[in-house]
Amino acid sequence: MNPSVSNKQAGIFSVPVLVAALGYFVDIYDLLLFSIIRVPSLHDLGLSDELIKTDGERIISWQMAGLMIGGILWGVLGDKKGRLSVLFGSILLYSLANIANGFVTTTDQYAIIRFIAGIGLAGELGAGITLVSELTPKEKRGIATSLVAGIGLTGAVVAFIMKENFGWRTCYFIGGGLGFLLLILRISVFESGMFHEVKGMKVKRGNFFMLFSKAERLKRYILSILIGLPTWFVIGILVTFSKEFGEAFGIKEPIDSGKSIMFAYAAIAIGDILIGLISQWFKSRKKALYLFYGITIVFMILFFTSLWNGSANAMYWICAGLGFGTGFWAIFVTMGAEQFGTNIRATAATTIPNMVRGMLTIMILPMFKFFRFQTDYVTGGMITGAITMLIAIAAAIMIKETFHKDLNYVEVEEMMP
Repeated sequence: MNPSVSNKQAGIFSVPVLVAALGYFVDIYDLLLFSIIRVPSLHDLGLSDELIKTDGERIISWQMAGLMIGGILWGVLGDKKGRLSVLFGSILLYSLANIANGFVTTTDQYAIIRFIAGIGLAGELGAGITLVSELTPKEKRGIATSLVAGIGLTGAVVAFIMKENFGWRTCYFIGGGLGFLLLILRISVFESGMFHEVKGMKVKRGNFFMLFSKAERLKRYILSILIGLPTWFVIGILVTFSKEFGEAFGIKEPIDSGKSIMFAYAAIAIGDILIGLISQWFKSRKKALYLFYGITIVFMILFFTSLWNGSANAMYWICAGLGFGTGFWAIFVTMGAEQFGTNIRATAATTIPNMVRGMLTIMILPMFKFFRFQTDYVTGGMITGAITMLIAIAAAIMIKETFHKDLNYVEVEEMMP
């Protein structure tokens, strides 16, 4: 692509950055709201404690399936029709789903609507990060995307506060209302200049299968997914099941998993903002990633060694430490966007985080269940965590550094021999 072609750029505190951050805020609010209000909402629908557990797992599985499908759908659309089309379409879909969730009367309705919401939720982060990456000068790209993620992740904190002060149906209505307010703000956001340039070129855009058509490109895609695995081991296993781990550790006080999520995400938000600054200081995405991997490992060790016969507050604070360590989510998603050319960047950046979310269902959770049944609850978690971290570290070593990378290029289609 011709680097001399002008491209309207934005600063780190520009309207596109702010709107992308607020979009991700509403996205995270909705993504984690069910996990936070799962027990009271299903109890209100008349389910027993056992059904709350089994039906809750089923509903979450439907939501994660929607995220994986939606990641491909919105990613392809983002490269074919533009980043803004995804930002508008995704939030409209999951805002409507939020409101519909407030009217459910059966678990089947709940599961279907969470599936639809999952499809909508899948588009927000990838499209926002892609747009901000392409509109921001490369010297400030990491800080801008970290602000998007850091501000956005506080949506989990607000979701917990809403749960503490309002009924579960009202919490869903609030989420839908926030989404529609955001649509009004999005009118002022401009499209990426890089995308406009690619539109005028004879090159395939939004072809999901291009990610698999060349061995080197496929390697980039797989590594981009694997470096993010620890995030959803921590959130999907350690934090989500903190109540069950607390019982296994002999903690006498009842542990509120929703509160664990709130502590973790408040810390993730701080970590996501700091890692952008640290990456800027190191002039490296990978060095910042290694540092936060180290922090995650330290708190994993504390989780499995220091909570025996401990307290609920200790659990919450260690969940916060784990959350801070996995604050590399912003850099992970940014690296995914920076690995690919403009013609498939939205496809890659949107599918990568949703593939990681989906790995909870197809890899991390089954692995945890296998080792849990072979040993015990705590040992199963330790083994799963160790394997997950080793895979992520190996992938991080092999993936290319992207801090200084110019994003003004396209991917050429080439079939593997």
